[in-house]
Amino acid sequence: MKTIATIVGARPQFIKCAPVSREIRRNFDEVLIHTGQHYDYNMSEAFFQELNIPEPDFNLGIGSGNHGAQTGKMLIELENTLTEIMPDLVVVYGDTNSTLAGALSAAKLQIPLAHVEAGLRSFNRQMPEEINRIVADSVAQYLFAPTRTAVNHLHREGFDKQIHLVGDVMYDAFRFNSQIAEKSAILKQLGAASKSYFLVTVHRPQNTDDPAILKALVSTLADLNELIIFPIHPRTRNLMQQYNITVKSPNLHLIEPIGYLDMLKLEKHSKLILTDSGGVQKEAYFAGVPCLVLRPETEWVELVEHGWAKLIGNDFSRIPEAAEGFKDFQCTATDIFGNGQASLKIAEVLKSL
Repeated sequence: MKTIATIVGARPQFIKCAPVSREIRRNFDEVLIHTGQHYDYNMSEAFFQELNIPEPDFNLGIGSGNHGAQTGKMLIELENTLTEIMPDLVVVYGDTNSTLAGALSAAKLQIPLAHVEAGLRSFNRQMPEEINRIVADSVAQYLFAPTRTAVNHLHREGFDKQIHLVGDVMYDAFRFNSQIAEKSAILKQLGAASKSYFLVTVHRPQNTDDPAILKALVSTLADLNELIIFPIHPRTRNLMQQYNITVKSPNLHLIEPIGYLDMLKLEKHSKLILTDSGGVQKEAYFAGVPCLVLRPETEWVELVEHGWAKLIGNDFSRIPEAAEGFKDFQCTATDIFGNGQASLKIAEVLKSL
């Protein structure tokens, strides 16, 4: 094996691919393909710069759109690009439309596929991400699972020799960048002291597409007797404007999307994190901060089982009591996501092929 094509397109994938690409490039030629799913500077280019990810060899510039249209455009462009490159292996990450399109393109062209973060299941097929990850696993020859739970899911679905338990590559990224993030001036810029605020991220359709639900969430946050820092996803901001949702509380600070290092700094110094993001749930755990999950289920069930996170769903009236329950939270270290060497383990598997 000589050439590996890595396909990314969204913020979480940039974070995941950074440590893996470092290891891949020690042994192989890597061609980096950016679908353009996330194209806003704060959601895309800033991450490449901060994480020292090489400039993409191809940027397909797909942009946003409905799931079917976006995935279809990606399939067309990825098939053309992969046909030009003809790599020995395609690597995809996570569960976005870029993951789905990359997996299907590789399968149609009969190029071996590796899926990093395989085996995750929320068991909610109304989530597009659940469909994406199931399809990617079903056509991959190499399933790099982050947890023992993910391995068990794959075994129950009939997979066997293609499974490799490697740990979570986001933990690799967190360990590598944790001290670097301390140099961030984001707290000073926001006038916030360490452990004086709650951090919020919201972007999933189940919390944003229904005006009543989004209004209820913003209202609940505004009524909390806490400083709330809310880096707002462009999609969420657009919907708030569309629904005429205004923020009147001086405690609720909506800020523009921020880079990875600024986000790590905010996560590490927050009292509590409220999120519907899978990646932020994990980063909360890495940072030793409790988390309220603004979803009725999570693919990261270990966090709930070990007491690090609580599921809220969209019954936001539960937030004050749940937050109070974490007031005297004590960190208890576990090795849920491995030892921070997932990227090295992935590279070792690929080298052995």
